[in-house]
Amino acid sequence: MRRSSAVARSASALTYVTNISNRFGSLLIAALFLIGLVPRLALACACGCGIFDVGTPSLIPNGAGGTVWLEYDFTNQYINWHATKPSSAANNSDDQIKTHFMTAGVQYMFNHDWGAMITLPYTIRTFRTAGDNGETNQWNHANFGDVRIWGMYTGLLEDMSLGLLAGFKLPNGDHTYSHFDRDTSIGTGSTDLLIGAYKIGTLPAKIGKVNLTFRERPFSWFTQLQYEYPFMTTGNYTPGKEFDGALGLFYDFGHVGPFKELAPMFTVYGSVRTHDLGSEANTPNSGYDRLLLAPGGEIRVGIFRLYSDVEFPAFIYANGNQLIAPYAIKTILSYDF
Repeated sequence: MRRSSAVARSASALTYVTNISNRFGSLLIAALFLIGLVPRLALACACGCGIFDVGTPSLIPNGAGGTVWLEYDFTNQYINWHATKPSSAANNSDDQIKTHFMTAGVQYMFNHDWGAMITLPYTIRTFRTAGDNGETNQWNHANFGDVRIWGMYTGLLEDMSLGLLAGFKLPNGDHTYSHFDRDTSIGTGSTDLLIGAYKIGTLPAKIGKVNLTFRERPFSWFTQLQYEYPFMTTGNYTPGKEFDGALGLFYDFGHVGPFKELAPMFTVYGSVRTHDLGSEANTPNSGYDRLLLAPGGEIRVGIFRLYSDVEFPAFIYANGNQLIAPYAIKTILSYDF
């Protein structure tokens, strides 16, 4: 992008669906990304174009078998941001980046210890930016994004509540559309190493004399970390390295009316991304630190589970001038097989 870059990718994988009917369940935490972003989700594009790639979701398993899901994310970046506060729109030649993300994913646990996961995103993006003569140009484009392939190891604990993940983000996503800059493109054109871990558990019933249960049910918590390192690139653009983390709390009411599961939750997402590099990058206007707050919840009806949250930026430090979104929306529909 011109003078705006983006925190493209949020830690989308920071987001998980879990079936809380068991002690830990398989809560769907909606990262990543933007990750990763994701993903996961806030800046242009360094702060949101790729929305929670650590946005692209990872699933916390609780036994052998598989899960498939469809995810929808939305973000509308139109507020110019510099350092820790809004900046005049005159400081950024980009006006708006509005994106609809749709992701299909499948995860399969071959046994108690080992599993694999793959996600395929499709992105619809509108980009408004200033032209050479001061006019505003609007470009609309849709295409497939970068595939992510993960291996999972869950054999460290008997209840599978601790997992390690490693994989790759492939460079298959579209990054050659002529009206998008490299940091606005749907794909990054890079092959990235992905490393992650998660832990899920329940809070103790009491701490001292303080009761931490509600209606005789415990509160549960989860945390996830992910690091993304681009090691092979195309052209003269290398996206920034990114570290994403999530910490969340949830409570399962159990069977309520038509719902087999009703679980409100609250998640805090944190991300750190370095500058993009290369002659095709907008290095001064890329890279960020951010903290997102995400109230959400999950319900289960029959064989289907539905997760949704809204993610609000609580803190953003953006290098240079970047577009941010005041909120992002995530919804995930899944079922086990």
